[in-house]
Amino acid sequence: MNAPLPSPAAPHGQNKNGANARRWTRRLPWLGGALLAALIVVGLWPKPLPVEVAVIARGDLAVTVNEEGMTRVKNRYVITSPVAGQLRRVAWKAGAVVEAGRTGVAVLESGGADLLDTRSLAQAEARVRAAEAAREQAAAQRARAAANAKMQRDDFARQQTLFKTGTLSRQEFDVAEMRATTTAQDERAAEFAAQIADFELVQARAVLLRGQPAATADRGEPLVITSPVSGRVLRVFQESERLVPAGFALLEVGDPTDLEARIEVLSRDGVAIQPGARVMLEQWGGPVPLAARVRLVEPSAFTKISALGVEEQRVYVIVDFVDPLEKRATLGDNYRVEARIVTWEGRGVLRAPAGALFQRAGGWQTFVLEGGRVKSRAVKVGRSTGLETEILDGLHEGDRVVVYPGDKVADGSRVRPIIVSEK
Repeated sequence: MNAPLPSPAAPHGQNKNGANARRWTRRLPWLGGALLAALIVVGLWPKPLPVEVAVIARGDLAVTVNEEGMTRVKNRYVITSPVAGQLRRVAWKAGAVVEAGRTGVAVLESGGADLLDTRSLAQAEARVRAAEAAREQAAAQRARAAANAKMQRDDFARQQTLFKTGTLSRQEFDVAEMRATTTAQDERAAEFAAQIADFELVQARAVLLRGQPAATADRGEPLVITSPVSGRVLRVFQESERLVPAGFALLEVGDPTDLEARIEVLSRDGVAIQPGARVMLEQWGGPVPLAARVRLVEPSAFTKISALGVEEQRVYVIVDFVDPLEKRATLGDNYRVEARIVTWEGRGVLRAPAGALFQRAGGWQTFVLEGGRVKSRAVKVGRSTGLETEILDGLHEGDRVVVYPGDKVADGSRVRPIIVSEK
């Protein structure tokens, strides 16, 4: 009986590979669990918070008072009826061009009603003498204003030369410019006052002449009222024919190119505004803002009820235009403007976004980005525009700070910048 043949033995390498395979098979559940645990840890690990970051830099900073205002003609004159009489229909419309002493704007038929008694005649003579004195005074003021304006123009020309060579500071140059502008406006106002004084004298003499008993022939002719100044008709108060008393307002005339702006500000803001302060007039209808200067902050305030029903103390700030007429040729009387009045400005100021600063423990702090984390740092602040704040201490140029950090950002938090804005 033959014995069965033994099966051939497996190679040594095959046995080893099989054992390794069995060992890896037994380890797979453990490896899968470890991998799952690692994924859970990674998923639950706190992620860097996305934050907006701004870079601290130096630049110009200007603190302004922003309010609305209206333009107005500086020198205007209301033409009134010198005597009682029948007013003929006024053919003039607003915007019509008039010339001083030549353009007749209204016609009155007195019909002898302007005959003066002895007492009224004496009063008319006194008014003529007063008008003559007022004309002499206006002429003297005009000469004085013209001399002062010429001196300031010459001084400003010298200051311009010094400023271009770098030997004069910007502040001194601005003061010289403000003086030149102010005196030029004073000269124009003095010229207007002189024209009005001449007109008042002519009117007073006409009333006196027509009121005398010997002037019967003159009283038969209608009284023609001429424009006291050159410019345009701003308003017509009485257009239809009617009987008017002495002193009745007929028209208002003025030069619509000779404008100023009246800005209404809170009284607490008016305290910080100084004559000569720089002003930018915006939203007036033109493509670029208009430059202006503060001439006067009126000394008396008034009470106004705001849109929310709150009583506010407000004051008017009067500003003069600096830009030439060519830049504002279409701007007229009582036009709306938005003004930004500069109360303080600095050059080369270290600035930070106002949204990067917050108060804590009675002081100002900010979050500074260092590596991938933020550190809380105390800072000392100066002036602020509401958007940017002057940094006096605590930060350096080039530092990166978190803007609007939110409640989740704390000292030492890991963050991820999403926006880097140069300020």
